[in-house]
Amino acid sequence: METERKFLVGEPPPAEGARRSWIEQGYLTMEGAGAEVRLRRRDDERLLTVKGGSGMTRAEVELGLDDGQFDELWPLTEGRRLEKERFVVPVGELEIEVDVYEGDLEGLIVAEVEFGDEDAASAFEPPEWFGREVTGDQRYLNETLAVEGLPREHD
Repeated sequence: METERKFLVGEPPPAEGARRSWIEQGYLTMEGAGAEVRLRRRDDERLLTVKGGSGMTRAEVELGLDDGQFDELWPLTEGRRLEKERFVVPVGELEIEVDVYEGDLEGLIVAEVEFGDEDAASAFEPPEWFGREVTGDQRYLNETLAVEGLPREHD
């Protein structure tokens, strides 16, 4: 299970001390099928991820793939892909994942914070550089962004 909250961000924080990675991901199935199944290429890592549920807490299972397996499945995600640069920013005892989207989603910046449980998530006070919370807003799910693009308010 993962418990996380998601926020819009106007400008990313300074990247000093942040880890950076480049991510491409595509979707094999979407949440409407009861679960989301995605492929992710993050730097040299290849993953197949299954997520179920909605809202702040969701089930999540990740499996590593070799290059051949990934390359065989990747074409099946055509039309359901996105690209982003991720900055993992340490803030106190937490790590904040800041995603700066590229391509058709350029201009969108989102911060996600993962927690050990819902109590910790509820107690979290977002830093000043966070914007509006979009946890549970279907328009800001990566799978929705990959298919439908930016929500209207970002046009």
